[in-house]
Amino acid sequence: MARIKEIARKTKETDIFVRLNLDGEGISNIDTGIGFFNHMLEGFSKHGFFDLDCRVKGDLQVDGHHTVEDTGIVIGTAIKEALGDKAGIRRYGSFILPMDDALCLCAIDLCGRPYFSFDCNFTVEDIGGLDTELIREFFYAVSYAAGMNLHIKMISGINNHHMAEAMFKAFAKALDEATSSDLRVNGILSTKGSL
Repeated sequence: MARIKEIARKTKETDIFVRLNLDGEGISNIDTGIGFFNHMLEGFSKHGFFDLDCRVKGDLQVDGHHTVEDTGIVIGTAIKEALGDKAGIRRYGSFILPMDDALCLCAIDLCGRPYFSFDCNFTVEDIGGLDTELIREFFYAVSYAAGMNLHIKMISGINNHHMAEAMFKAFAKALDEATSSDLRVNGILSTKGSL
């Protein structure tokens, strides 16, 4: 079965459409209104082999908060719904990704119970129009909307662009592993029988 989901979400603050294919080729069409955020989502798509269409109209005249957070909610919801009952998937995924000076660890459990741990201290407030504190908000929103246990830890890093990019790519690689099928998994990978 195709693991593809389209989600539209409209509020007074944002109007978002996302189409996610978990079994894609890494093809993306991204327009969030924030250049660096586009770049990060393109990297997520490419390195996770997820096809991602993401169109966002947000209240950027206020700031980027609603745009970034709500995009995380919609992408997280698309991940959750595309996975269905999670039969046959590996469930867990982890990756340590180097990006020049930056080294980032990401670990995921698609257990259905949201939990988020974020260990990264950016040294600038803005990267290419993206407020760096919103990177945490994006991943928090993804983890809770998807029902995902998500840990992100920046092991080392100097350049903030490299640190952010390593984070999105590590997340992509870990999610690709967690969502991939394993022929040894008969049904749901849980002693409870459901996730």
